[in-house]
Amino acid sequence: MQLRDFILLAEQRQWVEHVDTPVPPDEGMARLMHRAGDKILFFRSRWNGYRVIAGVCASRRYFALAFGIDERELCAYLVKALESPADPPIVTSAPCQEVVEEEVDLEALPIVRHTPHDGGPYVTAGIAVIHDPARGVLNAAFHRLMRLDRRRFAARLVEGRHTHTVWANSREDVPVAICIGAPLSVQLAAAMSPAGDLPELHIAHALAPTPLVRCLGSDLLVPAESEIILEGRITHELVDEGPFIDLTGTFDIVRKQPVIEIDRITRRRDPIYQALLPGGPEHRTLMGMPREPTIFAAVNEVCECLNVWIPPGGASWLHAVVQIRKRHLEDGRHAGEAAFRGHGSLKHVVVVDEDINPFDMQEVEWAIATRVQADRDIIIWQDQPSSSLDPSAKHIPGQKARTAKMAVDATIPWDDERGPRHPEAFQRFRYE
Repeated sequence: MQLRDFILLAEQRQWVEHVDTPVPPDEGMARLMHRAGDKILFFRSRWNGYRVIAGVCASRRYFALAFGIDERELCAYLVKALESPADPPIVTSAPCQEVVEEEVDLEALPIVRHTPHDGGPYVTAGIAVIHDPARGVLNAAFHRLMRLDRRRFAARLVEGRHTHTVWANSREDVPVAICIGAPLSVQLAAAMSPAGDLPELHIAHALAPTPLVRCLGSDLLVPAESEIILEGRITHELVDEGPFIDLTGTFDIVRKQPVIEIDRITRRRDPIYQALLPGGPEHRTLMGMPREPTIFAAVNEVCECLNVWIPPGGASWLHAVVQIRKRHLEDGRHAGEAAFRGHGSLKHVVVVDEDINPFDMQEVEWAIATRVQADRDIIIWQDQPSSSLDPSAKHIPGQKARTAKMAVDATIPWDDERGPRHPEAFQRFRYE
């Protein structure tokens, strides 16, 4: 589903707030995005011909609408797409190439400066598509881009991730295409970081029909229904990138990062620029929800997993709740261990039974209060590989961050393989 088609559906449900007065792409626009919470914000007054949309990925219900499914089915739907990726069709004519701009002027785009402390205006909803010659696949991933001038960005490439690895192993410039305003299927797939050689754009097509088109200046394939494509190259020139608000709501440090030079812009005739508030609901949803199916799959290898939620209280990255159907004495412990294999940046996980709603933190906390003994049901692993997003972790430049990790088995305690001695003592009374 094209982004603009999704906007029409969301407008029909009154999920979109319109802003018709001119708002420049500076902190004022960011403040309005913050106040909107998880509501979609549509700036309809054009900035150099561009309208601006924000918040389209801020809620799980938006993805459910785009995929035509119930919100509670999202995790299983993502698992299925990961297990059964589909080859997207390649078209020769595409909406994203209706207008071709060989004279590049990035300053004409409504790129938002979110805070006075930012290193510059940032593209935050840009999906970078590159080709990995070693593995023979396309990779699509989000990368924040700090505008330097009319033709160049500083790109944050996380060390060890796919784009950084390809760039680090290449002596030449790496061709790249930045997609802005891509279909929601592409945005979710690009955030999923699948294992192995699984191309994100094939996952996107499994989620919803996602035709591709070849770029004008390279052999890269991009989502044909995107609003804007920036064709360019990742160079080996390094500049300071940052500071910038990250997922946790804290400022990320300044690093030397590569420069991307843009050679061409292609776009729709009436383009919609997508903005994404750093550290906001949209950022958190795109970071957390794509890790739920990988945790689900890992837990399902050791016991029956029913659902997974990465809650916003853990910055939609560091915490998870795993719901299982307990059949064996150690299922809760094994599920907790497996969750960390499913999401390497996870810091704390709580495992609950099928009678606990994993999306209701009051119920989860109730399970911890009534079913957990700290000396028996809390497992701690010291000095583990961690997320760079955790400010409390141990950070050494050039090395993986380190932290302690914790699993809480909040399932009903069993005496042995036969189950609990008095199961009725652990049941929660519910009024009809």
